[in-house]
Amino acid sequence: MRKKYPTVAEVTDIERIEMVKEIFATVTGSYDLLNHILSLGQDIAWRRFAVKKMCFFDTCRMLDVATGTADLGITVARCHPDTHITGLDFVREMVNVAHEKVRARHLSDRIRLMVADALFLPFPDSSFDVVAMAFGLRNIPDKVCALREMCRVVVPGGQVMVLELTLPRIRIFQRPYAVYLNRILPRLATAFSSNPGAYHYLGDSIMNFQTPEILAGLMKKAGLERVRKYPLTLGVAHLHVGVKPAVF
Repeated sequence: MRKKYPTVAEVTDIERIEMVKEIFATVTGSYDLLNHILSLGQDIAWRRFAVKKMCFFDTCRMLDVATGTADLGITVARCHPDTHITGLDFVREMVNVAHEKVRARHLSDRIRLMVADALFLPFPDSSFDVVAMAFGLRNIPDKVCALREMCRVVVPGGQVMVLELTLPRIRIFQRPYAVYLNRILPRLATAFSSNPGAYHYLGDSIMNFQTPEILAGLMKKAGLERVRKYPLTLGVAHLHVGVKPAVF
């Protein structure tokens, strides 16, 4: 499948949602490998950093929103052996791959996977100690709605985490990274993916994602407090961590 996708600026929110669903349904076979390529091999370390920041104190449950192939949930299960994880994604093909990975690692008793929408999380209020999303928020047009839902289902005092690729804040690295995203990455994807056009979109989505400062503001607007930003690998990625107040 070779298809050219429009840029983020050229589509409506509804069109973008359908485009994202199609893109991620067609890259499942190469998704993990190309994630490593996209991040220059750093995505594993970034997830581990996020997981080490997680605090489990009430439910011992974690929700992984936009789980993809469940890499974040699997990392949580390994690092926090007393936890139970729920992973959800609105792309069924991704969830199918996640099921296979979880079974292969003998974690089916601790990781539950489901197809669901990040804007309508199917859980009661205050269901999880930690709610996290890795590399998914930039694909959701209504980011504040998604963050409010994440805040709703976390316990008071619990953490909402967003791990996301961003443009480096150091100017000298911005142009080389833009060349990598817009030229080199799509060519690499041609060798590994049946839908290399998807990686033109992914590069464009990173280029057009909010700055860390704006994302921190969106998290506060969604009701979170004590929002902290952690730049990773020269600012190529950022981890944002917010806490749900006692009165929400």
